Amino acid sequence: MNKRSWKKIGLGLLASGIALSLAACGNSADNSGSSSNSSSDKTEIDIFQFKVEFKDQFEALAKKYEEENPNVKINIETVGGGSDYGAALKSKFSSGNEPDIYNIGGPEDVNMWLDNLTDLSDTESAKQALEGTLTGATKDGKVLGLPYNIEGYGVLYNKEIFEKAGIDAESISTLSDLEDAAKTLEAKKDKLGIEAPFALAAKEQWITGLHGSNAFLNAEFNNDVMQAYEAEEVEFTYGDQFKKYIDISNKYSVQPTNSLDYSQQIEQLFANGKVAMTQQGNWVYPTIAELDEELANENIGLLPIPIDGVTEGTIPVGVPMYWGVNPNGSDEEVQAAKDFLDYLYTTDEGKQIVLEEFKFVPAYAGYDTDKISDPLSKEVYTYYTEGNTTGWVFMGYPAGWGEQTLGAQIQKYVAGEATWDEVVKVSQDKWAEERE
Repeated sequence: MNKRSWKKIGLGLLASGIALSLAACGNSADNSGSSSNSSSDKTEIDIFQFKVEFKDQFEALAKKYEEENPNVKINIETVGGGSDYGAALKSKFSSGNEPDIYNIGGPEDVNMWLDNLTDLSDTESAKQALEGTLTGATKDGKVLGLPYNIEGYGVLYNKEIFEKAGIDAESISTLSDLEDAAKTLEAKKDKLGIEAPFALAAKEQWITGLHGSNAFLNAEFNNDVMQAYEAEEVEFTYGDQFKKYIDISNKYSVQPTNSLDYSQQIEQLFANGKVAMTQQGNWVYPTIAELDEELANENIGLLPIPIDGVTEGTIPVGVPMYWGVNPNGSDEEVQAAKDFLDYLYTTDEGKQIVLEEFKFVPAYAGYDTDKISDPLSKEVYTYYTEGNTTGWVFMGYPAGWGEQTLGAQIQKYVAGEATWDEVVKVSQDKWAEERE
């Protein structure tokens, strides 16, 4: 008997005990009711997810779903932002409180969680997923994860500050152009009322070690996540340009960069007009809109992170995470989890919420993309439809390498505790060790 069955037995015994207690008090008639509405008869879906930016909207959707499906109870726990979701997920499973639906990041995670993933090939969502969006979560012909959405990132910039500084954003296509813009902003920062041109949140290892590195390692792995996943070594072919990007971001940032976390980067600095640029993606729109709707809707643009002469004019676009379904629950729980995900992505009501409430760029067919409402997502979608994108090969890095090795080494570098050559050597050695 698996551990999830014990939960059901426990609920049943609890319900029986309550019923006996009420009967003993002579209240059985007063407390009678339809058994179909009792909590013990409901199928519970426990969801453990990472995206803090749409937490409130997601919980509101779950309540709506419960109202329309009274025999289903949905429990959502969100761990993300500055927290380590991967470590929290492992802790969740080891504690015995396994979620029914959880997040995986790509081929490395699929391999890690293989025994805890249901084949979702028969879901309507899998059938409607856009070409290429299932690749990172497919193994041996089985679809083991459904894509969240499509996201893109680069260097966010404040259009109003750029205009006041006399900077033409459209002319920025190389790292040298980016550096020139940073120098101009630095020279005029007092007049512009900013603390610094950049906010580099180096405390967040995923920002540098995953997203930052991806822009440069993607070209090395030919825009192919599976090539990265199968690679026995990493060369850092474009390491010099990666170094230049980190140097620009760090030199012209609010200091110390190792103390800047996601909240400070977005909520305290960028959304308050204290910096002109920061590396992030379209997922930050809801957070910024809550703080400054005018900034979010009228004054944010997205610049590429270029490799000079290789990927100029492009942004990395990919699937941030996949929904996995735990096969260790009852048949009812597994089916209820599949039904909920299909409701989310393939029903008219779900599609409307995905576009207008979650502010997602959909990874599925059948959406009216003219209704993509926020300007950041529109810009990402434009890059995507025009083919000006690169992939997310960081999904194929060895488990933990991007953050715990490369991101940690970059922290040492910006603090002056390691040379760039040391960053590369330690990261190369760890990659090779993990792939032995």
